[in-house]
Amino acid sequence: MLTKSKDLRTGNPLWLSQPVPRILTSKLTKDQRTDIVIIGAGITGAMAAESLSAAGFKVILIDRRGPLKGATSASTALLQYEIDTPLTVLSGQIGRDKAMRAWRRSKLALESLHARITSLGLKCDVKPVCSLFLAGNVLDADGLKLEAKNRNEIGLYTDYLTRDMLKNDHDIRRIAALKAYDNLSVNPVKLAGGFLLKAIEHGAQVFAPVTAERVETHRDGADVITAEGPVIRARYVIYASGYEMPKDIRTRRHSLNSTYAIATRPQPDKLWPQKCLIWEASDPYLYMRCTADGRVICGGEDEEFEDEDKRDSMLTDKVARLEAKLKDMFPQLDTKADFAWCGSFGASTTGLPTIGAVPAKANVFAIMAYGGNGITFSRLGAELLTTTLTGGQDPEADLFGF
Repeated sequence: MLTKSKDLRTGNPLWLSQPVPRILTSKLTKDQRTDIVIIGAGITGAMAAESLSAAGFKVILIDRRGPLKGATSASTALLQYEIDTPLTVLSGQIGRDKAMRAWRRSKLALESLHARITSLGLKCDVKPVCSLFLAGNVLDADGLKLEAKNRNEIGLYTDYLTRDMLKNDHDIRRIAALKAYDNLSVNPVKLAGGFLLKAIEHGAQVFAPVTAERVETHRDGADVITAEGPVIRARYVIYASGYEMPKDIRTRRHSLNSTYAIATRPQPDKLWPQKCLIWEASDPYLYMRCTADGRVICGGEDEEFEDEDKRDSMLTDKVARLEAKLKDMFPQLDTKADFAWCGSFGASTTGLPTIGAVPAKANVFAIMAYGGNGITFSRLGAELLTTTLTGGQDPEADLFGF
């Protein structure tokens, strides 16, 4: 098998309690020829398939589970341009110029995603929201002041909020926070399903369940050999397999973690003012958002991933911790979990994704949209590879390559 099989989520994700888009799939019964094979039919594969099929490529997606059945439904879907690694910290890791370009491109990718959602008319509960980045063990109040200064110097307007401003405007009792604008909240399953349906309208095909055993490359393209027997011959192959990392492209920049999430009952009259996305300048950090029907989703309590059994065994304890932390921040809320789940997710040492040509694998590409900005990075990956495969050159491609 091309990737090590994992149970990417456990529990009862909120999004699966709501109507899930129905995606037409076919059985793979014979060899296929196409321009592009995308391995993975979650949010990353969906965005890439829509973009590439709209650009005129013949696209086939395959997935060993089926569309939308992997980690996509475990996402809490706080769509931010703010990268996990603060601008001040990232500048120390990769240099100010590259850090500045990465943050700006993340902002552009989120704006592009919102524009594409609007252009296609996708019904995914999308809503523009502000975000609050609370002082923590990574950046204290002085660290946040410097972070705001650096962001504003490169055109990413950010407000610094004092303790009083944060209490008066958002009813949050913390020493300081940064307030950013033009982020998004969505239903991630509806979003991914919408992109898949549009890709199918453009002529893309989805075969599932299909397991990719290996990829064999040659001068004119690459062949995906499947466990089911048929071979898919293509000009290009794209790995969009999420947190099941392909065995032949592991890098030391990536790690696998476990995260936990809850969703409360609907209580729209008790939500915090302005309903901003909230996350902390801490490691690991707590994060929360509101849903269209007035629930609160709260996540965090991250642990280094060891195996699914250990991850799942901690769910009850982690849920109790999240309920308590949410109650401490917002005493007026009923924080008892109406839904609770856990999942595995990838992280990188810089907080940046890895997107581009796979070394020593001709005609093979990957979108490894790892980190808290996974959906934003999935859009970035779709843009970068569409530009590359149509003969263009993206000016930021060097920031994200292998």
